[in-house]
Amino acid sequence: MSYKSFFKKKWVKFLLYGSLSIIVLLIAFYASIYTGMWGEVPTKKELASLKQSQATQVLDKNADLIGKFYIYDRQSIKFESFPKHLLHALIATEDARFYEHDGVDNKSLLRVFFKTILMSDDSSGGGSTITLQLAKNLYGRNDYGYLSIVVNKVRESIVAQRIEDIYSKQEILTLYLNTVPFPDNTYGIESAAQKFFNTETRHLNLPQSATLIGSLKANHSYNPRLFPERSQLRRDVVINQMLKNDYLSLNEANFAKQQKIELDYQYYAPNQGLAPYFRAHIKKQLDTLLQQKKFKKPDGEFYDVYHDGLKVYTTLDNTLQTYAEEAMQEHMSNLQRQFEKAYGQRAPWLKGKKAFLAAKQRLKIYKKYASQGLSAKAIEDSLSKKKETELFSWDKTEIKSMSVLDSLEYYSKFLNAGMVSLEPSSGNVLAYVGGIDYRFFQYDHVSQSKRQVGSTFKPIVYTAALENGMEACTYFPLKAVTYTDVDDWKPTNASTIEGSENLNYSLRKALSNSVNTIAVKVLYETGIESVIEQARAMGITSDIEEVPSIALGSSNLQLIEMAQAYTSFVNKSVPSSPIFITKIEDKNGNTIASFEDLHPQSRNEKQQAYSDDTRQVMLDFLKATVNEGTATRLRSTYGLTNEIAGKTGTTQDNKDGWFVGITPQLVTLTWVGNDNQQIGFSNTGIGQGANSALPIFAKYYQKIDADNKYNSIANAQFEKPSVHVIEMLDCEDSKEDGFFKRLFGGNEDEKEFEKKKKKKGIFGWLKKDKED
Repeated sequence: MSYKSFFKKKWVKFLLYGSLSIIVLLIAFYASIYTGMWGEVPTKKELASLKQSQATQVLDKNADLIGKFYIYDRQSIKFESFPKHLLHALIATEDARFYEHDGVDNKSLLRVFFKTILMSDDSSGGGSTITLQLAKNLYGRNDYGYLSIVVNKVRESIVAQRIEDIYSKQEILTLYLNTVPFPDNTYGIESAAQKFFNTETRHLNLPQSATLIGSLKANHSYNPRLFPERSQLRRDVVINQMLKNDYLSLNEANFAKQQKIELDYQYYAPNQGLAPYFRAHIKKQLDTLLQQKKFKKPDGEFYDVYHDGLKVYTTLDNTLQTYAEEAMQEHMSNLQRQFEKAYGQRAPWLKGKKAFLAAKQRLKIYKKYASQGLSAKAIEDSLSKKKETELFSWDKTEIKSMSVLDSLEYYSKFLNAGMVSLEPSSGNVLAYVGGIDYRFFQYDHVSQSKRQVGSTFKPIVYTAALENGMEACTYFPLKAVTYTDVDDWKPTNASTIEGSENLNYSLRKALSNSVNTIAVKVLYETGIESVIEQARAMGITSDIEEVPSIALGSSNLQLIEMAQAYTSFVNKSVPSSPIFITKIEDKNGNTIASFEDLHPQSRNEKQQAYSDDTRQVMLDFLKATVNEGTATRLRSTYGLTNEIAGKTGTTQDNKDGWFVGITPQLVTLTWVGNDNQQIGFSNTGIGQGANSALPIFAKYYQKIDADNKYNSIANAQFEKPSVHVIEMLDCEDSKEDGFFKRLFGGNEDEKEFEKKKKKKGIFGWLKKDKED
């Protein structure tokens, strides 16, 4: 048969035309994808200027990671940070011919096409090169129905070839490892290394690298946190691939496989991990700072903390923060049990009780239903519908079927806490605990909450008194007095003091033992306005009502502003402004905002809030509180031998417990109370600041003392008072009235006072000079 006659046969013509048609269709199909008919394909120019969303890192004072802000938990690093065994694990497992091809494995691509189209095999994927995977990671995949896998594969092959034209193999590996998704919504090797092993990529060892590379096959199924055994088997497959491709010797491979996976998992989600309240406060500050024109990007756009990969350097100390959180958790879990046991069935948070009913009516959902005109019964029925709810517990979180009202009753019983540590010389915030668990209680008790401060306000009263001429060895009688100028108000002391009718205390004794009756007398002698002026000079900005009860701490103030006021006692009489952020950099390490940019006021010399003599006298009074006053359990119960000054505080009806701990290099405030201010402690024994708040400081300092790294804090010494101040303090702590005073003193129970009297008052005749 001749050549021409063969091609004239119908079936041959059909076959030729059919083949040609298929080729034309394939070319047309490829061209339709190439030209963007199935969706835009990035150009080489776009690929050359890749913009990837990166997580903003929040770093502590030592540049250690605290947490992140992100949509995608990703942060990029340079090729030099990849250890060789990490690169070998990746290439051996994902693309053994990586250095030999141009980005596309044509055999694999044809196999996918024909199996999918001709054999309807949807599971025919696979064989992707690292470059193809990079293309997929960068631009994702779209749904094209039956042709989805083919269109996406062809599209990725076009992008992969363009990537290979633009970037070197080294650059491709860098892009890939910085974008590839790992388990737990983590993108890029650096974020994965930090999250799963609490280390940087450059410090990953062979088993760790193999574990992370192994998870790329299926980042949920091989998640080492969720499925450790399955993950370890997959890790060993990676190690075997490295052995097969001559990246490891047999001994190296066997040794690596003998190692168990040991995670050091870090939670960087906003409501988990270390210092979540601090991070939330940093986020608020960034939202304000980054909207300022002077901190814009070079192109004039504003920075986005969720996408631009910023580095935010802060003052926090990760170790101290860990100690603070541990101390709070250890104490609060035990105190909560005491709190509930003391109330028993009388608990005010139970349904039907006054505090519960008032809290119910404050609920947003209750107010919403009420505004819609629903009856009380209809509202009650709606709020009684149950659903599965995750609940906080000091033992473990659990899921129960609960209604809104059930949840209100459940959460109303919990005590909350706040704690902050400031470095007095700088104002740097070294530890910050805004509550007991950010997942369930997101209200920040350090910077948002304002609570009555109780006796922690008394040192401000005494400071004002000394500054206004009162001498350190002034004595006041303990006995209660009725103040007829304020509705016959008669403040009393928390406990009865034997012989108090004829007993007089020095200022030192009165403050260290937190005597209420004398605090009010000192305030009247000094003048309310003078006390408020002193508080302002010490950094307190919240409103303080001009009433005599401020001597006992009736004002609602923020914990952080009280901490600021107390720093002045160990910072040359100057209150330190709290500092949170020290520097902000972009993802390339360029400074966006320096310390001077963020804190221009730091250049200005600050005024003393009071004299050096007053500071030294007050420090002596506050040291007495710890050594012989209301905070002695720091010595007797907790065994602390550090140089410590301090002040306890308890508010009316035991609603709030406070403690301020002052050491030469650290000022720490702790507060404990219920978020519902109608609910206090059932008795002063467990509700007083010395029992509710002081132990957090004590446990915190026990941890500091046990860590040699903090010897400079633990062993710091207070300044020595001057000879002049030592002479000023040279007097007895107490004295009794003499015979004639007792005989002819008369009834001093009721007196009318002038609120504005500053230096001389009705108690002036009781003053005693040290020479007398």
